[in-house]
Amino acid sequence: MASGLELTLLLLGSAVLGVVVFRSLHLPPMLGYLAVGVLIGPHALGLAAETGSTHALAEFGVVFLMFSIGLEFSLAQLRAMRRIVFGLGLAQVVLTIVAAMLGALAFSIWMPQLAVSWQAAFALGGALAMSSTAIVVKLLTERLELESEHGRRIIGILLFQDLAVVPLLILIPALAKNPEDLAPTLAWAAVKAAAVLALLLFFGQKLMRSWFTMVAKRRSQELFMLNLLLVTLGAAWITERAGLSLALGAFVAGMLISETQFKHQVEEDIKPFRDVLLGLFFITIGMLLNLRLVLEHWWLVLLLLVIPVLLKFALIAGLAKAFGSSDGVAMRTGLALAQAGEFGFVLLNMASGSKLIDPFLMQLVLASMVLSMLVAPFIIEKSDRIVMKVSANEWMMQSLQLTQLASRTMAAQKHVILAGFGRSGQSVATLLTDEKLPWYALDLDPERVQEAQAAGSSVSYGDAGRRESLIAAGINRASALVITFADTRAALKVLHLVHELAPTLPVIVRSHDDSDLDILRAAGATEVVPEALESSLMLASHALVVVGVPLRRVVHRVQSARDERYAALRGYFHGSSDITDDPEHMYVRLHSVVLNEDAQAVGRRIDELGLEELGAEVSGIRRDRRRVEPEPDTVLRAGDVVVLRGSADAVTQAEGRLL
Repeated sequence: MASGLELTLLLLGSAVLGVVVFRSLHLPPMLGYLAVGVLIGPHALGLAAETGSTHALAEFGVVFLMFSIGLEFSLAQLRAMRRIVFGLGLAQVVLTIVAAMLGALAFSIWMPQLAVSWQAAFALGGALAMSSTAIVVKLLTERLELESEHGRRIIGILLFQDLAVVPLLILIPALAKNPEDLAPTLAWAAVKAAAVLALLLFFGQKLMRSWFTMVAKRRSQELFMLNLLLVTLGAAWITERAGLSLALGAFVAGMLISETQFKHQVEEDIKPFRDVLLGLFFITIGMLLNLRLVLEHWWLVLLLLVIPVLLKFALIAGLAKAFGSSDGVAMRTGLALAQAGEFGFVLLNMASGSKLIDPFLMQLVLASMVLSMLVAPFIIEKSDRIVMKVSANEWMMQSLQLTQLASRTMAAQKHVILAGFGRSGQSVATLLTDEKLPWYALDLDPERVQEAQAAGSSVSYGDAGRRESLIAAGINRASALVITFADTRAALKVLHLVHELAPTLPVIVRSHDDSDLDILRAAGATEVVPEALESSLMLASHALVVVGVPLRRVVHRVQSARDERYAALRGYFHGSSDITDDPEHMYVRLHSVVLNEDAQAVGRRIDELGLEELGAEVSGIRRDRRRVEPEPDTVLRAGDVVVLRGSADAVTQAEGRLL
């Protein structure tokens, strides 16, 4: 049997490999954790066994997941989306549970060996009612559909599913009790839940803000982190002592902190704990899966995959239609939410631990849920094509939208097309209007489009990343196109279409910083405006004017920086707080290298070192406490401080060559 350290190293090493592989395939890391768990579990390679340690780690993962959900809990958001959340979301969860119970009954008649009690059917229904927030939100964000009509419905339903987990965490263990004692057990659980929640909410609301303020005033990151763990685990301990779940207390703690000014700081601090422990939770879920048993009964797994996905799709699409959505919006909502979700595993694991579900059925359902999450990205990716083929009405509506868009821009000549009409887009539109220059905007937020159209603005609902929308907006007659959103992937998609449709059209692109400036320029952007560098220019120009530098000289320096494509400003000295979450992002950085007497570069000219072939350059030299402008024939001396500029890899290699 492996020691605690060996088991931890195995889990961590496997998790790293799994996430690397699945990220390379552009799939959610959660699926990588599940696959790793299956592979190293007792039913496959047998490298790891289910122990008390792994279950404890998994339980902590659920605790921090529920804490994060509580942090995102917003009364204002619920109030604004109450019709979708408590109408569409509530109907979806309740009807899915009812449909699962009826399906389990029919399944029991057809296959008596898989007969389940109504309590087990309820637990299965609760698990199947969940959809994957992690997968769906990631894909909607990448497709720029979070603010679309179907995106809002999807987010509203996911929000209620997250809330529905709280009562289900109380109900499922209670259902495992003796049927004769079920009513008293549920009543007693409800009383305890109400008492504990009232205690936490009443005293917690008063104490949490003042307590966190007192801790924050000590200005100690270590103390703040310790206090955060204390509050999270302390609330979980209170609910556990009351006979409820650990996760319920963590949810309440997160909800209380969400009402304080420390919410965003807490989110950042808790994220590493949550992600690591949640990853270990999904590994333990994967370890439960018996591949041999699943392969022997593959047709049952396939049946339990296809039927729930189709029924869930039909149910959600039908409900969305009943709540006033068009056919296309309803179908997209159903396709996005048809798969299983991470909370489904939490509830399924709890039901299995309470002996509600037969181990054989547990294996089949678990396998079908994992498979449904694996196919989810592909279904969502093809959702537009599926909807267009199935729904003639949707095809007609999109054709009508494009026709209306084309009719509005038909008379426009030499106009500017704005891709996105958020705050930046509206600012650009205001300046264009002041100069009496025609413009037309495309945006994917129906509410914003409606408001802007009512005010007389030239805006239409449309995706600048679609060929048809750009043609309808009159791209061949336009004088320029401005991409007003700072999303490199989406901007590259638009640039690709512009290159095909109007290769000579000037395109101005907004970006967060200079990290993707070269990529966007290579893709055809005429100008790239990095927000970080532009704000630096503005700060510097105001500072120069304040200290007495003539305005004409300041304007000249700012214009020179822009003319040089921000070359003098690109790159900066990185600190520990500048580490990016995306290791593939190649940020240009500055790095200082001190040349000692033994350095290979001493006595050599800069152009002899071949730094450019590594992708690095010398941006400055500090010699005898003075700055020396580097020239190709500059000879380096011992004691020089050479400032390198380039990507992290290029700077590292250049430093090695210098030394």
